[in-house]
Amino acid sequence: MKMMRALLAIFFCILLFVPAVIAQPSAPPSANLALTPPMGWNSWNKFACNVSEDMIKSMADAMVKSGMKDAGYVYVNIDDCWQVSRDANANIVADPQRFPHGMKAVGDYIHSLGLKFGVYSDAGSKTCAGRPGGLGHEYQDALQYAAWGVDYLKYDWCNATTQDAKASYANIRAALDASGRPIVLSICEWGTAKPWLWGKEVGGNLWRSTGDIQDRWGGQQKWPDGTCCSNGVLSIIDQEVGLQSYAGPGHWNDPDMLEVGNGGMTDVEYRSHFSLWALLAAPLIAGNDLRDMRPEIHDILTNKEVIAVNQDALGREGERVAKSGDLEVWAKQLKDGSRAVILLNRGATEQSITANWEDLGYPNNVSAAVHDLWSHKDLGKSTEKFSAAVASHGVVMITVKP
Repeated sequence: MKMMRALLAIFFCILLFVPAVIAQPSAPPSANLALTPPMGWNSWNKFACNVSEDMIKSMADAMVKSGMKDAGYVYVNIDDCWQVSRDANANIVADPQRFPHGMKAVGDYIHSLGLKFGVYSDAGSKTCAGRPGGLGHEYQDALQYAAWGVDYLKYDWCNATTQDAKASYANIRAALDASGRPIVLSICEWGTAKPWLWGKEVGGNLWRSTGDIQDRWGGQQKWPDGTCCSNGVLSIIDQEVGLQSYAGPGHWNDPDMLEVGNGGMTDVEYRSHFSLWALLAAPLIAGNDLRDMRPEIHDILTNKEVIAVNQDALGREGERVAKSGDLEVWAKQLKDGSRAVILLNRGATEQSITANWEDLGYPNNVSAAVHDLWSHKDLGKSTEKFSAAVASHGVVMITVKP
């Protein structure tokens, strides 16, 4: 009898448990995407509308051959101008001259190299280059992208008129999830509606926190038509100050794509640009011609010690912890309790910059090992502070480990 009662009790427990299990909502396909900042390449900064099947495939080849894939770059993203129209059923149509074998064939080739495939669209009626946008076709487009094997969607904000940004991006995320394929959503809204306040809530994996980057060092400049503004590296990092609390695994502030290697800055400035983006836990999306890189540019983009700071599993965005005129100290907490630190010289001449332990969150009396991430050298142990001479427009990037 006792055995029977025990069996009945177990049976009723199972009956109670099963509905509870069934009632648990399943996680969306996008649940565990971009747990570290996405790394890859995008066509816009170098090629703008001049995209084609052959060029994209050759860029994917170069990503593998150059060692960028081994360094962590995986996404090959086609920006604007791949699309030309919609067909009789309103399906988005790729340019048949530039992509004669269609987008799925391009995606299949990228996947065959162990890489991931990204495309571009727009929340408005037209893209920024005047091609068909996604407005009113979100679910239809999402199914098409999934059928092509798309892994990453950059969604722009041109021609959006009176649309609500939060609702528009929530809609495309819902459409992507309904497709059943895990697709990273890059919210390219330029920061105008403060997407860091709602981007995570609507399922964005990254959101632009500034206007477009330009391949130059300095601050903001108005466009030729008098509207504001294009951004150099310094303008963008100033706009990142105060946003660090909104970033974390699966949801990142995006200060726009990398300009490293496109010719508008010096190699010293490009190294600073790359270092700062790494410390900011920014997506590292290269934008140069990977088929023809100078060794100096290759070495910047593939510095595995700097990339490791960007990809640190804690997912903390770095912040500016000290500033005196043109001299700044930026720091990022890492999972092991150490800090990645940048001494940044915005000025016109070489200067000595000091990082004080208290600014990094350490007591002054702590002894910490210092390692230089660009010279790849251990610099010994220090207490209280670390000082170094920093070139004009340059950085010294170190880790400080008690």
